[in-house]
Amino acid sequence: MLDNDIQSQLREHFAKLTRPVEIRAAFDAGEKSQELRELLTDIAGLSPRFSLIEENNGGMRTPSFALTTPEQDIHLRFSGIPMGHEFTSLVLALLQVGGHPSKLSDETIAQIRALDGEYKFETYVSLSCQNCPDVVQALNLMATINPRIGVEMIEGGAFEQEVTEKQILSVPAIFLNGAEFGQGRMGVEEILAKLDTGADAREAEKLDARAPYDVLVVGGGPAGAAAAIYAARKGIRTGVVAERFGGQVLDTMEIANYISVAHTEGPQFAAALEEHVKDYEVDIMNRQRADKLVANGDLVEVKLANGATLKSKTIILATGARWRNMNVPGENEYRTKGVTYCPHCDGPLFKGKRVAVIGGGNSGIEAAIDLAGVVAHVTVLEFDSKLRADEVLQRKLRSLANVEVIVSAQTTEVLGDGNKVTGLKYTDRTSGESHEIELAGVFVQIGLLPNTDFLKGTLTLSPRGEIEVDAHGRTSLPGVFAAGDATTTPFKQIVIAAGEGAKAALSAFDYLIRAPIAVAAAEKIAA
Repeated sequence: MLDNDIQSQLREHFAKLTRPVEIRAAFDAGEKSQELRELLTDIAGLSPRFSLIEENNGGMRTPSFALTTPEQDIHLRFSGIPMGHEFTSLVLALLQVGGHPSKLSDETIAQIRALDGEYKFETYVSLSCQNCPDVVQALNLMATINPRIGVEMIEGGAFEQEVTEKQILSVPAIFLNGAEFGQGRMGVEEILAKLDTGADAREAEKLDARAPYDVLVVGGGPAGAAAAIYAARKGIRTGVVAERFGGQVLDTMEIANYISVAHTEGPQFAAALEEHVKDYEVDIMNRQRADKLVANGDLVEVKLANGATLKSKTIILATGARWRNMNVPGENEYRTKGVTYCPHCDGPLFKGKRVAVIGGGNSGIEAAIDLAGVVAHVTVLEFDSKLRADEVLQRKLRSLANVEVIVSAQTTEVLGDGNKVTGLKYTDRTSGESHEIELAGVFVQIGLLPNTDFLKGTLTLSPRGEIEVDAHGRTSLPGVFAAGDATTTPFKQIVIAAGEGAKAALSAFDYLIRAPIAVAAAEKIAA
């Protein structure tokens, strides 16, 4: 199952193991069990520390397998076949169960070990979901640290009936001790914050004690990462505060237009950004949401949602953007119950069903093309009188037999039965007639909104809510700069955001070295 190149690479990785790993598998006579047996047999042959043991499947999902070691009490299981995006999760789990150290801080490890009680996590995933591995890998790692934490990855394609019974229409779907725990991307820090209710207060206290920065970057996407690197290279005190490092890039499936990188995926690109920033003396404060910006004398303050306040001589705002909502009845009610924003993550959950894509731009048409290979039928609804996507995408779309395009269509309501989406209503903008479509899923792809709500009344924003910047990245507030998708800079592209972030950092440094001269001149005039 694994080709020779992959096996050779894995042998090198598994040479780092320091303790034995037992792969305890439960099979049946089905085709998927045979496929899993082949995979596990290949893996077991890659290290003398691996042993493949077949168990009775009493009470366990089949096919599945657990990873454990005689030297430690570990409860970690994969149900289904962890290929696709989850293959990396499997490799990391084998390394960690085999004693390879994690990159977590000593403080975080201690916090995980201190968790009291019994925690049984079940995470439902699809193998095409780029968000799911973050959750699976975080929980797997926690299970190798604390024996009271049991985790199981469940591949939805192998357990379709279970997914249907639980009405799971968005992944990753995380359950703790049988109850819903969370939805969507989560890392160790986010999971710990939900389990350890005092963590936010302790973190706020630590952040409050931080000395003022020379440059504080708000946002951890391409613009924020570039700004942090360029600032740190100047030898000045630099910090980054981000709600999630990587930003919207984490939700991007394919990146094929970043110069010198022929092809990558969003999560890998985001991880590379963070690793590059960590090469420098940058204080990274992840999982923190900016709530307010306040100019206070020679310093600018960023007040966080957890109550902490960070201070800096200059600020670079790189808060990015988020998916735009339709803002129609039923959208919020059926979010993750049929209304979704990620065709790559959730598309497989609608196999054989009818769905709609809202939006006729590049994102919408790319989504429709991807979904057409999985679902029974796709209806594309575009508000404008024509599609706005690139012609090459439109040609591909027109070649698909199970896609219908409706233009001049204004979506007015998402319909459901109280548990899941059953259809939607739209108005024909030409005739004024109302129509209803029966379907199971609605994929919203109608553009972006800048993450600037917390800045209203503080500095100048455009009518679209974007931060107005000049050619140097300066905002209307002295000492505050901005870059990336949150600004009025045209063309929202990763490569442009990175360049604008670098420019903002250079402008902030220029402001810092000139500020003392300006202050001294003003004092002399005043005297």
